[in-house]
Amino acid sequence: MTTLDDTIITEAETVAEQRAAFLSDQLEAASNTIELLSESAAAIELSREDAGWNSFLAQAEMDFSREGLRQSAQICRALSIANPIFKRGISLRTFYIWGSGVQVAARANGRSTKNPDEQDVNAVVQGFIDGDEAKAALFGATAKIRNERALANDGNIFTALWTNRATGAVRPRLIPFDQIARVISNPEDASERWFFLRQYTTQIRETGTISGTERLRTETRRVLYPSIDYRPGSRSDTYGGLPIEWDAPIVEMQVNALDTWDFGVGDAFSVVPWSRAYADFLTDWARIVKALSRFTFKQTNPTGRAAKSAEQAHRNANTLDATVPPPNSRAGATAHLGAGQNLEAISKSGATIDADSGRPLAAMVAAGLDVPVTMLLGDPGVTGARATAETLDFPTELMAGMRRDEWSDYLRRILGYVIDMAAKAPAGPLRRRRVVRDNATGREYVELFGDTDRTIEITWPDLSEIPLKDMVTAIVEADGTDKMPEVEILKLLLHAFGVTDVDEIIEKATDVDGNWLDRATTAGQAAVDAFRRGENPAAALA
Repeated sequence: MTTLDDTIITEAETVAEQRAAFLSDQLEAASNTIELLSESAAAIELSREDAGWNSFLAQAEMDFSREGLRQSAQICRALSIANPIFKRGISLRTFYIWGSGVQVAARANGRSTKNPDEQDVNAVVQGFIDGDEAKAALFGATAKIRNERALANDGNIFTALWTNRATGAVRPRLIPFDQIARVISNPEDASERWFFLRQYTTQIRETGTISGTERLRTETRRVLYPSIDYRPGSRSDTYGGLPIEWDAPIVEMQVNALDTWDFGVGDAFSVVPWSRAYADFLTDWARIVKALSRFTFKQTNPTGRAAKSAEQAHRNANTLDATVPPPNSRAGATAHLGAGQNLEAISKSGATIDADSGRPLAAMVAAGLDVPVTMLLGDPGVTGARATAETLDFPTELMAGMRRDEWSDYLRRILGYVIDMAAKAPAGPLRRRRVVRDNATGREYVELFGDTDRTIEITWPDLSEIPLKDMVTAIVEADGTDKMPEVEILKLLLHAFGVTDVDEIIEKATDVDGNWLDRATTAGQAAVDAFRRGENPAAALA
C-alpha cells in the first residue's frame, strides 16, 4: 500500500529528474551555441584573412597576366635607363656573368687518326658562331649585354632559327618579347611546348588601281612558330587557321617562371618599388640639405607699414631669385614680421637626415637582384672592411654560376639544332647516319656518320679573383708533376691569360691526332716520327 509520503517522494524525484533533464538540454543548447559562435568568429577571421590574400592573389594574377608582364617589362626597361641604382644592379649581374667571356667549341674536329671517319663538327659550330648574324643576335659583345638585360627586364628571350633546308645554313633572329602573344602547349602536358604565337604589325606598300599612287597600309599579322623541340612526323601548313613557319623554330629562355606559367618574369621585377623609393629618398634628402644650407633671416618691425617698407627695401637691394615671384618664400628668404608676430622653422632635434638612412632601401634592391649592397652602392659602408665585401660577394658568384649554366643549356640547344640541320640538309657540310625520332613527343636525335662525337664544350672562366701570378705559378707546379697532359696545361695557361681563340691555338700546337707537338723537337725528328706513323714526312716539315 502506497502511503502519502511515498507519493510525495516519487513526485519529488520525478520533478528532480525533469529539472535535471531540462538543465541538461539547456546546457547542451548553450554548448552548441558557443561552438556555433566560435565557428562564426573563426569564419569571420578567416574571411578577413582570405580577403587580404584574395586581394593579393587578384593583384598577382593581374601582374602576371600577359598584359601585366608586358607593362612590367616596359617599366623595367625605362628604369634600367633612367634610374641609376636600377641600372647599376642590372649592370653588376651582367658583369659577373659575361665580363670574363666564354669559350664554345665542339669536341670533334675531324683530325683524329683513331677515327678516320670523324667529321669536323667544330668547323660547323665555329662557322655559325663567327657569322655576322649569330654575333648580332647571340655571341657578340653587344648581344651578350643586351640579352642579359632582356632577362632582367623581360624575363624571356626568343630566338627564331631561320633555316635553309637545302644547305642547312641557320640564321638566328631575336623575336621581341612584346610580339609573343601566346604559348600553345600539348593539352596533356603543359611543359611540352608546340607553338609560339607571334602577333605584330607591318606596313604594306600598295598601288591604287585607278589613281596609280602608292600608299602604306598597316596590317596585323598572326603567325605560329614551332618550338625547337617540336618536330612532328607529319606537318600541316596551318594550325587553328594560323600559318606555321616550320623553317623558323624558336628556342626560348625564361627565368623566374613557375611550372604552370607560359612566360618568365624579369630579374628586376621585384625591385621596381624599392629602386623608386631609394631615388625618392635621395631626392628628399637633397632638398633638406639644400634648405639647411641656407640661412633664414627674420626682421621684426613695430608696425605693419614699417614691415612692408623694410620688405620692399630689402627686395630692391638684394633679389634672391628673379625666377621666384614675390613673396619669395623659398629657403633662405627674408621674413618681415610686425610686432607680436613670430616665425620659426620645424625643430630637427633627434631627426636623422644623413644619406645613409636610405641604405636599407638600397639593400632591398640588392637583395632582389642577388648582388651585394656594397657593390651596388660602390661603398663598403661604415663597417665595410674588405673581408666583409668579399664575404658578401661569394653568393653573387654562385648566382652568376647558376645563370651561366642556364646560358650553357640555351646555347647547346641552339648549336645542337645547327648540327642537326647541317647533317640533314642534302647539301649540308655534315653527313648523318640516321635520325632517331620519338613519335610520342615529336623529338628527334640525329646520329652523325662515323660515330662522330657531337659534344659541345662551353667553358666559362673562374669567377674567383685569383691573381694572375698565383694562377701561373699553380699551373707551372702542376706541369712539374708530369701527371697532366701538355695540351691541358696549355689550355689552362690560355684561359688564365684571357685568350679568346683557344681552340685555334690548340689546333696549331697539336697534330692530327690531337697529340702535343713539342717545340723542342727537331725538324728531322718530326719527319722520322711522321714516317714511322705512315704519314708523309714532307707534311711534318711544312
